[in-house]
Amino acid sequence: MVAVMAQETLEMRHTALDDDRCWRAVVESDRSLDGAFVTAVRTTRIYCRPSCPSRKPLRKNVEFLATPDAAERAGYRACKRCHPRDAGGDPQRALIERVCARLIAGDAAPTLGELGAEFGVSPFHLQRTFKRTTGVTPRQYAAAHRVGRLKVELRSAEKVTGAVYRAGYGSSSRVYEGAGRVLGMTPAAYGRGGRGMQIAYTVQGCSLGQVLIATTERGIAFVCLGDTVEPLELELRHEYPAADFTREDRAPKRFESAVLRAIRDGHADDSLPFDVLATAFQARVWQALREIPRGETRSYTEVARAIGRPKAARAVAMACAANPTAVIVPCHRVVHADGTLSGYRWGVARKQELLEREKR
Repeated sequence: MVAVMAQETLEMRHTALDDDRCWRAVVESDRSLDGAFVTAVRTTRIYCRPSCPSRKPLRKNVEFLATPDAAERAGYRACKRCHPRDAGGDPQRALIERVCARLIAGDAAPTLGELGAEFGVSPFHLQRTFKRTTGVTPRQYAAAHRVGRLKVELRSAEKVTGAVYRAGYGSSSRVYEGAGRVLGMTPAAYGRGGRGMQIAYTVQGCSLGQVLIATTERGIAFVCLGDTVEPLELELRHEYPAADFTREDRAPKRFESAVLRAIRDGHADDSLPFDVLATAFQARVWQALREIPRGETRSYTEVARAIGRPKAARAVAMACAANPTAVIVPCHRVVHADGTLSGYRWGVARKQELLEREKR
C-alpha cells in the first residue's frame, strides 16, 4: 500500500487526469503529487503545484493540466510562490524514488546506514527526507512492501512456510510473533481465505433495498447492501472464498435488529462482536469510524490524524472501501475534505440517504 502511494506521481504522468482526484490533492495540499499535474486558476491566470501554500481557489475557477508547458500554452503563468516548474525535477524527490526502488529490489532490506552510504547522503538526512516525502521511514516502507508480498504468496501457496520465505522473511517465527499486527490473524488463517469458518447468512428486505447479514459463532462477519439477492451472495463468497455457508431465514435476533436499526436511523451498537478478516491497519481505521458521532462526518485526512497516521489519507480511503460490515462500521460517514461525497461500496445514493437519515 505504501509502495502504491509512493509511485502515484509517476502513474499520473501516464494516465488521464482525474479531476476529483486532483482537487482532493489541492484541498489536502498533497506534496506527493507535485509534478504529476498543475492547478490552473482561471481568474488569476496563474498555475501552481497541488501543494501550493497560497489561499485555495474556488473549485469552479480551477482546471487541471498535465504539465507546466500545457498551462503556459493555455495562457497561464507560473506561480512565484511555489515555482511549479521545479516540481518535476526536485532532486530530493528523485532521490527518494531511487531509494524506494532499492528497498523493494531485494529480499533483505538494507539498513539506514547502508542506504546512506549507497546514495551518498547522511543517514539522518535520508531518514528525515524519506519520511517527509512518503509519510513513513525507509524501514516501514520496506516492511509494508514485504507484507504485501506475503499476502500474495499466502493466497497462492500450498504451504505457509514457503510463502513466508518467498516474501523475504528470514524465519516463520518472526511472522507469527507479529501476526496480529501484520495480518490481524495467523498467516495460516489468512492464507486459507476463511477455510474452516462456518458462516450463516440471511437476506432481508430493508428501506435501502436488500441487506445480507452473515454471522459466525463469534460475531458479525459480513453486512452488505444491494438491490437483489444474487449479487449479495456473490460478494459474501468473494470475501470468504473458502468458508462453509448456510442460508437461514433469519440472523440471530441481536444482530438483525442492530443492522436494521443502523440502516433506519444510524444507531449502531458498539458492543457488537465481530469476526472479520482484517489487517491491523484496517482494524484501526474501522474502530475510528465507529467513534464518529451519528449525524457527523469526517474527511479521510481527519480519520488518518485520528489514528496517528496523518499522511495515510489514501490508505484510510482504501480501508473504508474494504469495509465488510456496512452501517455497523459507518464508512459512509467519511467524505472528501470539501464535504462532497466520495465513492461508497454499496452505492453513493445509499451513502447520501444514510447521512440524511442520521442528520434528521
